[in-house]
Amino acid sequence: LLDGLLGEDPQDPDLLASAAALNSSYATAFVTDPARQSLFANKAFDYALMAACKGVKNACGVRDREFADYEEWVATLKDDDVPLAYGLGTAWAGWIQANAADWAAIAELGKVKALMAKVAELNPAYEYGGPELYLGVFETLLPPAMGGKPEVGRAHFERAIELAEGKFLPAKVFFAQQYARLVFDRELHDSLLNEVMDADAREDGLTLINLIAKEQASALLESADEYF
Repeated sequence: LLDGLLGEDPQDPDLLASAAALNSSYATAFVTDPARQSLFANKAFDYALMAACKGVKNACGVRDREFADYEEWVATLKDDDVPLAYGLGTAWAGWIQANAADWAAIAELGKVKALMAKVAELNPAYEYGGPELYLGVFETLLPPAMGGKPEVGRAHFERAIELAEGKFLPAKVFFAQQYARLVFDRELHDSLLNEVMDADAREDGLTLINLIAKEQASALLESADEYF
């Protein structure tokens, strides 16, 4: 539906942002085939770049700027820019995940981290603590020996859960999957996932994603003996 609406009004930043968010979420939550996931993630990222270009000052072409110039642009972002900046960051992160075999894609992670750190500075509670959640994921992608900062990531995960008042169940799933598994903390891992399993998934605007989180929590618990 959104793709069709964009055919009528391809310059609308709000439509572009909504299409980016839905395509990115669909690729992450429902698509298992890597090639198809990459197609959705690529489309989401293109939409997010166009949305930012249309709705955020000096955002056109930011992806291709040298890092120092890019940081200067990030520093100019304001409160009103948070929705489109966050949408760009999430679609960008999804694109990197879908193209993780490409080192050129991995090399863009620094720009995403800088962008999401600025969004977290402006509005850490946006989208149920989403900026803090993404920062937690970024810091736990690698073990400490390879540059990861799991304890910094843990602080971001805990802050995200606090800001969402525990209503956004995926935060606990990511905390368990990204941090607890990384540091081999079985007790924390199982505790977080059992909290997800025991929680009520019904929450305005979150019921679907919370149900998906429950399925993911169940799968992680089932594989815990083998992992740990």
